[in-house]
Amino acid sequence: MNGTGRKRKQQRMTTGNEDGISAPKPRQRSDPTIEDVADHAGVSTATVSRCLNQPDRVVAATRQRVLEAVDALGYAPNFSAKALAANKSSTIGAIIPTMENAIFARGLQAFQEELGRHGFTLLVASSNYRQELETEQIRNLVARGADALMLIGHDHAPEAYRFLKQRGLPFVNAWTFNAELPAASVGFDNRKAMKELALDVLARGHRNIGVISAERAHNDRARERVEGIADALAERGLGPDAMSVIDVSYSIGNGAQSFKTLMQKPGPPSAVICGNDVLAVGALDMAKRMCIDVPGDVSITGFDDIELAQIATPRLTTVHVPHREMGRRAATMLVDMLSGKSGPKRVQLQTTLELRGTLGSPRFSDQRS
Repeated sequence: MNGTGRKRKQQRMTTGNEDGISAPKPRQRSDPTIEDVADHAGVSTATVSRCLNQPDRVVAATRQRVLEAVDALGYAPNFSAKALAANKSSTIGAIIPTMENAIFARGLQAFQEELGRHGFTLLVASSNYRQELETEQIRNLVARGADALMLIGHDHAPEAYRFLKQRGLPFVNAWTFNAELPAASVGFDNRKAMKELALDVLARGHRNIGVISAERAHNDRARERVEGIADALAERGLGPDAMSVIDVSYSIGNGAQSFKTLMQKPGPPSAVICGNDVLAVGALDMAKRMCIDVPGDVSITGFDDIELAQIATPRLTTVHVPHREMGRRAATMLVDMLSGKSGPKRVQLQTTLELRGTLGSPRFSDQRS
C-alpha cells in the first residue's frame, strides 16, 4: 500500500466515514451564565438577579432590557446552585393517584398557580394508587429538593409517614378531611358528602341501590364514600343487603361494565350511585347501549362535578367538589408552614349537591319500602 493509500485508510479509521468525509463533531455545550446576561444587557449581575427574583425593584426599561437578554441567550438560572446556597429549592412536590382522568386536574392547576404567586415551582408524580410506589416517589421528590409535599388522602404507607417525620418535611393531605386525624389537611368530608347524596336518592323512593366504587384498599376517599351510602341506608332503616357494591379502578369502560353487571342481576337496582363522575359517565353510556332509560328505568349519580358531568346526556346528578379552592388553600398552607407563619392546620371545605337529569323516582315501587 502506497503512502496515499495509508493516509486515506487512516482518515477513514479516524472519521468512521467510508467516503473520508469528516463527520461533524458534537458541539461543546456552554450554558449562558448570569455574567453573560449582564454583559449582553449592559448591567451588573446584581441587577440581573433583582430582575429575576424581585422585578418590582427594577425600573421597567432596565427590566425589559434584561429580559430581552435572557431570551436572546436562552438563559436559565442554576437552581441547583441556588438551592445549595440557600439550603432550600423553592420547589414543592405533589403526588396524585393518577393522571389519567380529570378528577385532580382542576385542583392541581390552582395549586400550581398559587405556588407560582409565592415564587415556588411544582413537581408532580403519580402513584397509580400503589402505596409502595407513592413511598418511593416521596423519597425521589425529596431527593430532588422538594421543600414540602401535597399528598392525596390520609391513606399512606407507615414507611412514608415515618420518612416525612424523620426529615421534618411539611406536607398536607388534600381531597379529604377527618377531624380525628392530626396530619395537616385541606378537603372535605367524603363520608358526609356521599351520605347527603344517598339520602336524597332514598327520599325519592329508591330502596335497591347499586354502587360502583373505586377500589377501596388504600383509598380512604373511596372507602368513606361507600360508608356514607351505608350510613344513609341505616338512617332509613335499611340494612347492608339493600346495596350491591362493585369495586373497580377508575375508567369509563370499567364504569360501563360494572353497570352492565349490576343490571343483569336478579332484581336489578333502581338507582346506581357511582364513586365519581368518570364511573358514572361509563354507566350512563352502557345504559344507552342496553336501551335502559335514565332516569325512567334507573337513576345514576356521580361524584366530583367535573366537566363531563355537565355535558353528559342527561346531565349528571353529582356532588360538587371545590377543587380549585382546595388546591389554592393547600398551596397557601404549605407556603405558610415553610415560612414559619403557621403550623399544620385542618381545613374543611363544603360540598354541594348538583341535582340534574339522571336522578328521578323509581318507576315501580320497591318491595323493600
